[in-house]
Amino acid sequence: MRATGRRTVRDLRRDNRAVVLRRLYFDGPLSRQELVPVTGLSAGSISNVVGELAAEGLVEEAGVVGSDGGRPRTLLRVAAGCARLIGVDVGETRVRVELFDLTMRELARTETVLTGPAAATEPAAATEPVAAAENGTPGSAAGGAHDAARVVRLIARGVADVLRAAGTAADTVLGVGIGVPGIVDGSGDGAVVHGQTVGWDAVPLEAMLRACGPPLDGLPLFIDNGAKTLGRAEMWFGAGRGADNAVITLIGSGVGACVVADGTPYRGAASSAGEWGHTTMRVGGRRCRCGARGCLEAYVGAQALLERWRETGADGARAGGAGPEGTVADGPETVGPVSDRPVAGGPVTGGPDQEAALGRLLAAADEPATAALLAETAEYLGAGIADLVNLFNPERIVVAGWAGLLLAPRLLPSVRAAAAAYALRHPFERTVIEPGRLGPEAVTVGAAALPLGRFLAFGGHRDVPPREDCQWSPVAFR
Repeated sequence: MRATGRRTVRDLRRDNRAVVLRRLYFDGPLSRQELVPVTGLSAGSISNVVGELAAEGLVEEAGVVGSDGGRPRTLLRVAAGCARLIGVDVGETRVRVELFDLTMRELARTETVLTGPAAATEPAAATEPVAAAENGTPGSAAGGAHDAARVVRLIARGVADVLRAAGTAADTVLGVGIGVPGIVDGSGDGAVVHGQTVGWDAVPLEAMLRACGPPLDGLPLFIDNGAKTLGRAEMWFGAGRGADNAVITLIGSGVGACVVADGTPYRGAASSAGEWGHTTMRVGGRRCRCGARGCLEAYVGAQALLERWRETGADGARAGGAGPEGTVADGPETVGPVSDRPVAGGPVTGGPDQEAALGRLLAAADEPATAALLAETAEYLGAGIADLVNLFNPERIVVAGWAGLLLAPRLLPSVRAAAAAYALRHPFERTVIEPGRLGPEAVTVGAAALPLGRFLAFGGHRDVPPREDCQWSPVAFR
């Protein structure tokens, strides 16, 4: 975090640059004249700041507009090509790595499906971790689908591959943001991940990534919980934009949430706030992957929903699907420029088998057993959302995550009705419940927004002291 106390001229200049950059990034293009009232800076200060930013290639002209009786005004915007960002989604079913320009236009992507032990047919990593990482790490679920050493290999190879595919040099990258399925402890020298549902117990993920060598050892790394990175994406670019108090929910194989209070993500004492999926819905209920009973995730997460469908014996429930533990089959890695594949907002993707099975479930929604299961799921989800309404009084609740986006068209009306029945009437009437707008890539977009947040907060400066890089301190979404 920034040091408190006496402010210097350098601090003031940096803050002036930051406020101009943020306005141009989120509200641009804007003219110099328009920047004056929205930033609170004088016309002279705007002229100086814009001149600096333009000289550094961070701001560019975006055309002209007429004015009432005066000279045409030149519009300004943040230069998309002045830097690159990398976002990584370590999901429950796959690892996705994406390269973006500064305006979040995708340039390249690679993704690999996770399943079981690292297969012998897995391609060699583009950048191999050191022997210590290869030999496993205590508490790293060694040998499982989320074997920490294997995940590190996939991240390292993915970063190298997207840079190669787009012809991008590593020194143009502002940082690598990584969303993970667990609690991130950044109180020490590097990020340590506690992912109980994937078998990660104090995995030193940042140190393992640094040990991979170039380019990861020289790039800023930003590691956060996947639900929080999804929340950042929806708050900055999607359904949460404009709200000061919101909850962005992630419903995939598991369930989580990002709670935003007064424009800032709420993290709690140990950065574990938002584990909504592990709130108790039913005392003594179904066993959750975390080991407890009756968690919300055990009723509305995709893996649990498919398990409950199989238990009904409904037609098609056992045809393929996710298997007894919701595992997925090995899938090939894909990598390439954006033009070679669907862009963000296309078909929803999770683990291929889980997604296909959930699609079959929804296709069978008119069958009595399946209809009853979906109605029960909607009620559980509505009750869980009612808890969010009563606890946090948000103005907006966003249902996101690949499974949430698949379920929303069918279930959202019933979910809203159940939430209304379980929530206090006054706060519920002031809460909007809507689906996410960014598609299943939202976690990756939000991860890439972590280094973007530092870039904007420090006025486009890259030479930020290590402890002032916004990595662990909550940064306002506004």
